[in-house]
Amino acid sequence: MPKKVDVVLVALTSPIKIGIYEQNRLIELIESQERSSDVLPQLYRDIFQKYEVEKLFYANGPGSFMAIKIAYIFLKSMSVLKKIPLFATDAFYFNANTPIKAIGKLHFVKIASEIKTQKLEIAPDVTFSLPDVLDYNEFSTIATPLYMISAVGQ
Repeated sequence: MPKKVDVVLVALTSPIKIGIYEQNRLIELIESQERSSDVLPQLYRDIFQKYEVEKLFYANGPGSFMAIKIAYIFLKSMSVLKKIPLFATDAFYFNANTPIKAIGKLHFVKIASEIKTQKLEIAPDVTFSLPDVLDYNEFSTIATPLYMISAVGQ
């Protein structure tokens, strides 16, 4: 009998990170330097062969428009096809609320619960990491992407 797990995807930068959580505790971390569009089907095939996936989670932005779009379309398809609920939270949950590059010197920042753009002269290194314990309260069933296109043009 395979373990019942939840799967978390952060695919906003390289490496892609996938966390396998059993009873909200990280039991396996998968990383890949490959492109999301190439590697996600292979990685999730292996995950579905090894585990019984109960819930899907992902970082829905802000960040790379294409990375967010690929992650959402892929996970939404898995959710519908396999009848597994999909949840999302913003990327700041996975990077200790540090600024995320938008365009030029503009960066996305989260102040209180609002995401805005801010000009930063020195860009901080953005690293995403998966928590050892997943806080389900940080996620929503509203899993549509946070493309934030309008904010970039400001």
